[in-house]
Amino acid sequence: MVVMNGMQNTSFIDYPGKIVSTIFFGNCNFRCPYCHNSDLVFNQNLPQIDESALLEHLEKRRGKLDGICITGGEPTLHPDLPELIRHVKERGFLVKLDSNGTNPKMLEELFSGGLLDYVAMDVKAPKEKYSEVVKVNVNTDLIQRSIDLIREMAPDYEFRTTVVRELTSEADLIAIAEWIDGSKRYALQQFKPHKPLDPKCMECHGYSREEMEAFAERLKPYFGEVLVRAT
Repeated sequence: MVVMNGMQNTSFIDYPGKIVSTIFFGNCNFRCPYCHNSDLVFNQNLPQIDESALLEHLEKRRGKLDGICITGGEPTLHPDLPELIRHVKERGFLVKLDSNGTNPKMLEELFSGGLLDYVAMDVKAPKEKYSEVVKVNVNTDLIQRSIDLIREMAPDYEFRTTVVRELTSEADLIAIAEWIDGSKRYALQQFKPHKPLDPKCMECHGYSREEMEAFAERLKPYFGEVLVRAT
């Protein structure tokens, strides 16, 4: 039985254009200092929600929910993820996955099984700065493989970057854009300090909405669509 670590009954923002329940999985293999989900990252003091409770919830909300968004933490670290998604899909619900792209093997299994309708993958930094930004050693070949899989196999998708002034410059965003040039959708997420993983990041800053919009305008030639979102 698959065990999850949190659920938001209704979300209007986690799956573009859809109404979903958002499912949280604990554990993450990154240590991004600005992350606001430290309990999930470290899998500490989290509720335990089994699959049967989720499926019962979905049946009760049939006709009101379009599907679920699975996020974390990093959901692809959980080997039973395909089983859970298969049971959700069998009931006719859409599934969106949020991922950091470190487990392309799991992504390929999910795509091959027709289990995903939308994928949002975080691209944390340019390749050469990845380990510096996420505070662990990263094999960027895995990140590249996930990018390629998503662009080739996802029914719908976006890449996204949380933009922290102390970690992400305009030059960094351009480097990311050149890396994933031609992708369908890229979302810039505006950072606001809220219980960050590294308490020192309470002193970090986001860019203004005007600055974010200017970045988006600069990046439009690289993508089908560029979005600016508050976090």
